[in-house]
Amino acid sequence: MTDKRTAVLDAAIDLLGTDGLRALTHRRVDLGAGVPAGSTSNYFRTRRALVEGVLDRLLERDRADAEALAGAAPPCDARELEDRVHRYVMFATGAGAVRTRARFAMFVEAMAVPDLRAGVEARRSELRAWIGAQLAAIGIEDPGSAARILIDYLDGMILHRLTAGGDDPDPRQSIRHMVEAIVRTESVR
Repeated sequence: MTDKRTAVLDAAIDLLGTDGLRALTHRRVDLGAGVPAGSTSNYFRTRRALVEGVLDRLLERDRADAEALAGAAPPCDARELEDRVHRYVMFATGAGAVRTRARFAMFVEAMAVPDLRAGVEARRSELRAWIGAQLAAIGIEDPGSAARILIDYLDGMILHRLTAGGDDPDPRQSIRHMVEAIVRTESVR
């Protein structure tokens, strides 16, 4: 990806995460990226193409963050998984909050634009597969179902933390309970 194209997409993500979906225009992205007028439309002719580009860039940055937060090796046990999930939640609601809000804006847009749903779902399924691999590494027999449950739980927790106005306590205990419940459910099978 070219540096200017990357700058355009990162500016679009920042714009979405700070000003919301209505702010996502080619002109505002140009301004945010500090590029000449018309640069965004040179890369992304339509708003739809820009949204698809944003989704791809979000996934690319999420992959890099997941590797940085989790490391290359899968977790050894439930406690290590809990630590990784906790680090992710704290990042997503702290330093990565703008990007997290942009991601949620994309989810809302996908509800209103049927053509976009497939793109969002394809990207979410990649995340589920990655989380499933993490769960399989600690012995979860049905990692696909467990990943869906964990991701749904984390989406809710993260959304709550972003909207709680800073009044939400550290989520470690809740994360521990969720990971323990997943492990316990699997050990009953």
